[in-house]
Amino acid sequence: MAEKPKLAMYWSSSCGGCEISVLNIHEKILAVDEVFDIAFFPCIADFKKKDVEAYPDEHITLCLWNGAIRNEENEEMAHLLRQKSQFMVAFGSCAYEGCIPALANLTSKEAIYNTVYRNNPTLDNPEGIIPLTSVQVAEGELTIPAFYHTVKSLDQVVDVDYYLPGCPPEPEQIWAVLQIIVSALLEGTPLPPKGSIVGVSDVAVCEECDLKKSEKVISRFYRPYEIIPEAGVCLLEQGIVCMGPATRGGCGALCPTVGMGCRGCYGPMPGVEDQGAKMLSAIASVIGAGHESMEESQLEEEIQAVVDTIADPAGTFYRFSMANSLLKRAKVNGSN
Repeated sequence: MAEKPKLAMYWSSSCGGCEISVLNIHEKILAVDEVFDIAFFPCIADFKKKDVEAYPDEHITLCLWNGAIRNEENEEMAHLLRQKSQFMVAFGSCAYEGCIPALANLTSKEAIYNTVYRNNPTLDNPEGIIPLTSVQVAEGELTIPAFYHTVKSLDQVVDVDYYLPGCPPEPEQIWAVLQIIVSALLEGTPLPPKGSIVGVSDVAVCEECDLKKSEKVISRFYRPYEIIPEAGVCLLEQGIVCMGPATRGGCGALCPTVGMGCRGCYGPMPGVEDQGAKMLSAIASVIGAGHESMEESQLEEEIQAVVDTIADPAGTFYRFSMANSLLKRAKVNGSN
């Protein structure tokens, strides 16, 4: 009897929701167990790094990597699992684009440490102690991974075969990825081109959204708690920031359908290099301010007043895509 293909899943810098999302394929998880042997899945079973190190190269058929690269351990495991895996999938938005962890790129490692370990009102740390990568204790040396200045997406560290976006990916998309690999292995069906983003569409979320759309003229923006959206009407037209115009579809517009603006977790449209810049362009085209006879300086003031109603523009427009954007990170104290 031929050996089963081997499946691995690893949880890097992320919330862990992608690990849980695998269970959302429900009874199909039994089919996964039928087809695959689990080679590494620390979230659900007692696997160790040494187990992976002992495998021959490419022993693991499919590795679903969940999470961004935030520290030394993340990077080390990325290289190890890449070496041991035939197919590496950036599974979820953190692996694909850096996602929420990469918003740390708007500040510095030092500022993060100060906030977490020194200036946090819930702390009792009068000596201002921060973690060290190495410390001597009576039993010997204790080490922890180095914390990086910049958060990266998985493909900025290792070669990635496929991308599965979403925060987290939807069950049917997870199942589709597993089927693609299994069909290729067992039936010889062709694989998608390397580098493909799987489980998505080539149209914007807006094209999948059933909310009524008309000509947009926006005079101010609202945070979710400031407004109850009118049912059935485009959220962006109501002044609720919705990333639908700049975001690749495939999710079925789940968030706008329940009155919450798209956050952009499926990443940019095909051919778009910077999702945040695309959304800024879309918003700039619909701002309703001033009139033709107005002085340019006064018009700029009115436009700026509308823009100022957007809370945290960087965190809003680059919520998921900071690590893979043109910005990648902010300059802090003159350094990248």
